[in-house]
Amino acid sequence: MLPFFVYGTLRPGEPNYARLLAGRTASELPATLAGGALFTEGPYPFLVTAPDLARPDELVRGELIAVPAEIYQPVLAQLDELEGYEAGGADNLYERIAIEVDAADGPRQAWVYVAGTAALARIRAGGMRRIPGGEWPGPPAQM
Repeated sequence: MLPFFVYGTLRPGEPNYARLLAGRTASELPATLAGGALFTEGPYPFLVTAPDLARPDELVRGELIAVPAEIYQPVLAQLDELEGYEAGGADNLYERIAIEVDAADGPRQAWVYVAGTAALARIRAGGMRRIPGGEWPGPPAQM
């Protein structure tokens, strides 16, 4: 039962945190993911770790959220549904992968939702803007 590294609309103070996680967490710690970058085309971000899109020295900022064992499976199913993830799915909006993040209490393995194949293609084609500083919501786009 890995904790979740959340970096977008599931972060405390964001709408999907209020809807799916508020009052259902066992712990919440500030955390970073090295070698990642955030991109967006609208109301939510996509995290990428592909070497052609994110430098090893880049950080994504978020929170490491643990969920109590007795509600872990239902919460995991709700998060998978929100993120458009289905195990083995070919058209997932996001993929859920286990990756190491640096939390306030040290390095930990966590579930992270990263950009799926179609989102990666849009990013590589220039269809999404990079979020400077690796933190959602990030500064507004410059005109």
